[in-house]
Formats: sequence, C-alpha cells, structure tokens
Amino acid sequence: MKKRVYVVPHSHWDREWYFTIEDSNILLAENLDHLINVLETDGDYTGYVFDAQASIVEEYVKVRPENRDRLGQLVEEKKLFIGPWYTQTDSLLVNKESIIRNLLYGTKISKSYGHSMNCGYLPDIFGQNQYLPSIFQGFGIDNSVLQRGIYTDQLKGDVNFKWKSPDGVTVHANNLYFGYGPGKFLEASEEYKEERLYPILEKLADLNQNSDHLLLPAGGDQVLVREHFPETIKKLNEGSEEYEFVLSDYETFMQDAWENSDKFTNIIEGELTATQKSRIHNTIRSQRYDIKKLNYEVEHKILNVLEPLAVIAQSAGLRYPQAWLDGMWKELFDVHAHDSIGGCNSDDTNSAIVQRLEKVDRMADGLLNILKKQMTEAISHKLGTDSIFVFFNTDAAVFSGTVEAVLFTKSRHFKLKKLSGETVNMEAVDQEYISGGKKIVVTAEGEKQVEVPGYYRTVIMAELNEVSGLGYEAYIVEETSDPMGKVEESRNPSIENEHVKVEFIEGNVTLTEKHNGTKITDLIRFEDVGDAGDSYDFSPLEGDQPLWLEGGELVSVDTGALSQKIVMKHERFVPGNLTERQSGTNSEPLVILTTIELRKNERLVRMKHTIENKVEDHRVRVMLNTGAGQPETTFADQGFGLIERSVDNPYMKDWKGNGFAEAPVPIYSLENFAGVCGEAHTFAAITRGMKEYEVMGDTGELALTLFRSVGLLGKDDLAWRPGRASGINNKVVYTPDAQMKQKMTFEYALYAGPVEPAGIFNITDRYIGRHAGYQKQSLNTFEERLERFEIPYPLKEMEGAATFVQIDHPSIFMSTCKRAYDDSSVVIRLFNPTESVQTCTVQHGFEEISITNLAEEWQQEAGSEIDILPKSHLTIKLS
Repeated sequence: MKKRVYVVPHSHWDREWYFTIEDSNILLAENLDHLINVLETDGDYTGYVFDAQASIVEEYVKVRPENRDRLGQLVEEKKLFIGPWYTQTDSLLVNKESIIRNLLYGTKISKSYGHSMNCGYLPDIFGQNQYLPSIFQGFGIDNSVLQRGIYTDQLKGDVNFKWKSPDGVTVHANNLYFGYGPGKFLEASEEYKEERLYPILEKLADLNQNSDHLLLPAGGDQVLVREHFPETIKKLNEGSEEYEFVLSDYETFMQDAWENSDKFTNIIEGELTATQKSRIHNTIRSQRYDIKKLNYEVEHKILNVLEPLAVIAQSAGLRYPQAWLDGMWKELFDVHAHDSIGGCNSDDTNSAIVQRLEKVDRMADGLLNILKKQMTEAISHKLGTDSIFVFFNTDAAVFSGTVEAVLFTKSRHFKLKKLSGETVNMEAVDQEYISGGKKIVVTAEGEKQVEVPGYYRTVIMAELNEVSGLGYEAYIVEETSDPMGKVEESRNPSIENEHVKVEFIEGNVTLTEKHNGTKITDLIRFEDVGDAGDSYDFSPLEGDQPLWLEGGELVSVDTGALSQKIVMKHERFVPGNLTERQSGTNSEPLVILTTIELRKNERLVRMKHTIENKVEDHRVRVMLNTGAGQPETTFADQGFGLIERSVDNPYMKDWKGNGFAEAPVPIYSLENFAGVCGEAHTFAAITRGMKEYEVMGDTGELALTLFRSVGLLGKDDLAWRPGRASGINNKVVYTPDAQMKQKMTFEYALYAGPVEPAGIFNITDRYIGRHAGYQKQSLNTFEERLERFEIPYPLKEMEGAATFVQIDHPSIFMSTCKRAYDDSSVVIRLFNPTESVQTCTVQHGFEEISITNLAEEWQQEAGSEIDILPKSHLTIKLS
C-alpha cells in the first residue's frame, strides 16, 4: 500500500523582522494579488495556507478593497486558509490573555471572511506554552501542527501524538520534524527525488509508525505561490511506486491522519522548549529589555486596569470604548509576533515596535483619564462636593492594602476621609510646591495677565480597607492646618513591617522572615559578563570570568508608618566592549542604584534597580540568595498554573556530540514570577517585564537577567549555538540600538515565607496593582493625559460607592474582565492554579450568568456558585 504524501503549499509570513512592516505589507499586496489569480484560474490548485494569520487579509484589503469579495470567496471555499491566529504570536513572552485575545480576533475575523482554519498552527515560534492545547480547545480547535520544542525521544517513533495541558485537555498534534519548508523547492526531477525528496520521506515514514499519511509542508518565509505544484504533483505520481502525492492542507491532513485516533497513544505534556532539532533561542527572553518591559506595562494597563474599569463605566451607563480597544489590541498583536517581541530585528523595526507600544500606552492613558473623570464627576454631583478622590478596584476580589496616589491641594496639610467620616490612615511620601503661573483674562480693556495661586502636589501612601470587587469607593479630601504624617529620613540602616525586616550590614543586605526568624544574608549581588552573541542568543565569551558587584554603599533610609525605603549603590569599572574584556581592561563605570521598599502589612519586598548603561556586549544579572540550599527544581507561572523545571537539564550532557541545534541551557522564561522551594520557606521573585531566569545549581541563587546588550542581528558559530547565523545569514546586519546604551529601570518583588507556590498568584495580584485612582480638582491640568481639555459628562449622578461583580476566594483569580466580542455582555475569566477543585460564589447584579468557551460561545447556564477544576480556567458571561 502506498503512503500518501500531503503536500501543503504555504507562506510563512513574518510581519516584520530584518525588514519593516511597511516592507512586508507592500510585498504582501503583490504576492496576494498573484495568489488570488492563481487560485481562481487553476482548478487543480486545491488550497493554500497563508500562515494561519487573519492580519494579512486585513492589511491586504486596506490597499485592495475591491478584492475583498474575491478573497472571501476563496476563504469560504477553503482554497485559501487563514486563521485561527491574528498574528503568529510568541507564547512565552506575552500574557496568557494576549494569546487568547489573538485567537479571538483571529477566529472571528477569519470566519467573517468565510472560514477559520481548524488547526493550531505553530510553524516557527520559539517554544510552546504549556496551556496551548487547552487554549486551542477553548476555540473548538482540536488539532495542532507545530515545529519547535520537542526532543526526538519524546516522539517515541511517531510525529503524531496527543499534546496535553496541565488541566488535562488534549489536542491531536503533528510535529514538523523537518520544519515548515522541506518541500519548498519541490520538483519532479530524478536528481531532486533521489537526493532530497525520497530521503526525507523515508525518514518521515520511519517517524510515522502508526500512519501511512505523511505531511510535507511546501513553503517558506515570504514565498510566492509555486504555480507549478499541481503539475509537479502529477509528475511525481507518475514515477512513484511507494508514494501517492496529493496537494492538500493542514486541516485535511489532520482529519485523514487521525481518522482512527486510537492508534496514536503517545502523550506529550506541557511546555515544549527542546533545542535538539531546531533552535529555541532560550536567551532571547532578555534581548531588547526595553521592548519586553514596555509590552508588559501596556498589557497590564489594558488587561488589569482599562478593560475592567471600562466594564465598571459601562455598568454605570457610559460607553465601552470597544473600537479603541480593537485598534489597540491589533497594534499589540503585531508587537507579539515571535520576532517582534523577541527583539531579533533590525534597529528600524525595533524602533517601530517601541513607537507602536508607546502609541498604545498613550491611548490607554487617554481612555483611562476620560472614564475616571466622567465617573468621578457623576459621583461628585451625587455627594454634593468637589473635594473627592475615587479609588477604582479593577479586580473582582475585595481590596485591602496600601496604595500610592497623587493629590493636589491648596494647603500642604490635608486628610483623606471615608464618606462615613472615618479618617483614612495615610502619609506624605513626597511633596512639592508648584507655582500656579499666570493666565490670560479677557476684559473690556483687553487681555490681562492674572497671577494664579500656587498649590501642592503630594504623593501619598494610603491604607484602604474592604473596597468591594469590581467597583469603587469615594473619599473626601479635606484640607486642614493639622500636620499630617510623612516619611522621614532615618539613620537606622534597617526597615521592617509586620512580616519582614531588611537590614543593611557592612555593604550587604540581610532579610529576616518574622514568622519564624529565618535570615537570608547576602541577599543581593550583581553579575556582569561578556556577551559574544547576537540578537537571538547570549553567548559566553571564551575565557571570560564574571565580574561581581558586591558590597554596596548605603545612600539613604526613609521610614514612615506605611512605607519604608532603603537606597543603596553598587559600582565598579568593567570593560567597555569585547575587545577590552579580552584584554582585561576595565574602562567604564557600571553603577546600579537599588531601592528596597516595604509597605505596611505586605508580605513582599519591593525592589527597583536603575542603570544607565554605557557598556557594549555584556549581560547583567541580579543574583538573589534564596536561602533554599541547592534545590533540584524551580517553579514559575505559565498560563493558568505553575510549571516545574529542573535546575540542571540532563540533555546538556554532550549536547554538541548529540548534534543539538542549540545548547539546552537551563535558562527559562517566566510570565510573572519564578522561584524555588527550600526546607524553610518558599522564595520567589515577581517581575515587571523581566522574562528570563536561572537557578544556580551550586549556590541556589535565583539569577534574574536584567538586560543584555549586543550589536549584531545574527552571528555565526556561537558557543551555545553552533553553525549558521540565525535570521538573515548572508549579510551582516548591525544593530547598535541593541547595545542598550540608555537609562533603564528594573522592578520586581521578592517573597520569602511559608506560602505554597500556588499562593504566589495572590501575592502577584497585590504587587502588580489592579486599581486606579482619580481626584476631582482644578489646580493641576497636566498630571493626567487629557486633563486640560473639555469633555462631555453623560452621567448625572453615581453613588459614592458601588460594586458590580465580586468573587472573593483566596485560590481563584481573575485573568480578564471585558465586554464580550459580539454584544454588550460582560466576560470574566477565572482560573484555579491549585491541585484541587475550587468553588466560589459570584456576586453580581446582572440578570443572567452563563459559562462560555474561550471563543465566548455559550456552553451552559450557571448559578451564582461555580466550580473550577484543578489547574484550569473558566469563562463566565454576565448579561
């Protein structure tokens, strides 16, 4: 019986890379024009896969609107396959909700053209998130075709397997063992068949022990449709006794190959980041830190503040800014494409990515300003006073804790009071007097300049209690002559709160856990090493030894009742570039300013480093003493749960001799936090945009990569990545901007205590801050983005406090709260990272509650009490 070879013609379409998105779109229009003509005129050309992206058709239709119907006809007839993605997103460097949103837009838009491909297609991303099978199934996608991240021994002789998420959800999967381009240059000549085609098919046949269906992707990066393929297929069939060649697509292949799915018994679980057959670029997670940091902050602002705040506003009667958010998300999806967010691009492209993120950030700030201002005005009318500050809780859980806010007053002293009259515990962290300047007044005698009285801008720390979930509470700002508490300078080189004490002792930091007296000495030091790599990968410099920044200098200590800070400085001279590093010349100062902050009743230690980098080709990491001895495993969050990894990767042994594409170094990615468990405690770091860590096997230190700086896009023969340069390998592309010669800040929090790893999700929510604040005032019109402009106020009145949805459960967390894609209902996604079923009560004022899939399609009615399975997620819809 002949084996059937499914030849799938396709283009892998990078939206930007060593070229810009404008280059890509101009090329796209030309290529799609030609592809449409070929598919319409050649009846034997049965199908073409355009990289599973919906963004390409949107870009095309912008410049070829007259071809919209022609394109839609081909999609509906399944001759042109688009979706389920909007863009080919990275899955390890972006928020889990960004992955889901990418698929939501991708599937909805693709279906509007006639069809969304039922295949989780992952041809080129640098590693696969452990929750992708569950996410795919949430959109009704039960197949996945993927290339990178699988060890050969995991396949157990068959490239077809079941891929399983931590929540037990599986999809049928096929591994592109030879990548997405083995048939790119397909032809029927005897030389090609004997030297290239048949050897590949023989290997594929060996790796399809339970199937006679072989998959041969026939495409590549930005390729033009191969018009000759139908004729080539006929010629290949004429001369073949072992194989039957068919022009096909991924949907058809997976349907045929898995017709008798019982024969595929191999199950591969979780994250896929193997480096055996293809490069994963493990250390790309620290490339272009500025992009990672800015993306993190924009994602956080949209997902954790703007969207839930807009739900509060819509519930109160305001318009939800759906059209703005649609545009913002599509800009982000372009940033999230694997090369883009990876930072392995030309300087022009990376500059455009930064500008795109800054644009979305500005839009988010503007929308937040408008919504907060309109609601606060309505609250003010109801309360009959203009002197109010409103705290918006954008989490479904009740909020109690300290918050930082900026208030403007005529007097330097003031109080914050609850509507009940109770004074809020608060203190001034920083205060400055601002001149009011002058304003122009038009009089009968002409324009006159009038002096405007000055005012005070005060950064306060306030202790708020029991603010209801997904709601708000107003407070009265009352000016007074009574001095208020403030943070004061201290000579005592230590700070502490109810849970933690931090001491600066002879240049080093000691952390004490108050619940059991455990001390971690020498908490922090910094490592500087040369980086002989490129934009894809760190590469250790031969013979290089780490330069350590230890023994810091105390700069200042500030203490208050609610907030305390230690500021310290580490400084030393280091080589300015690789040449100096090889010669042992230390010419450039590396100065790291560190702020350590404790807030009242918080179990975490807030950390901030500031570096103005003047050095080329190096990597800087902060080394954190975990006090956990020599742990064998490490944990991090990924998707809706934890992931456990080995501190030492056994595949590192003789990786070169075994022909690995890249060294399987145990340097890992994280979504929000990473840590270790020791006998005495759990130790974790919760980061804001830092995406790479390693646990040192000899010391047990947790190494967080702050940044790396390099000057080339690609480079041959790296220490951990032998062979050709990644990316474009026939031209040297210089990237001086990637040397990161700029001022950078790095923020994260440390936790050391008895909480189990799953409990770190709770501490993470506290640290990242799911809330917003707004003061009604007329003194300053520049603090908020659009404050100085006149706007309408559609709402007349709102109560002084309100809640719209509340879910208060210590082990259930909200990952999104937004308006539904297709109607004005509210969609909330909850997840349970623990090992057991968790039950929670949803308090709400809506008429109906139902459970949907990730595509927001109705699944079943629900009551106010819902169960969430272990390590799983659940989407509810309120209307």
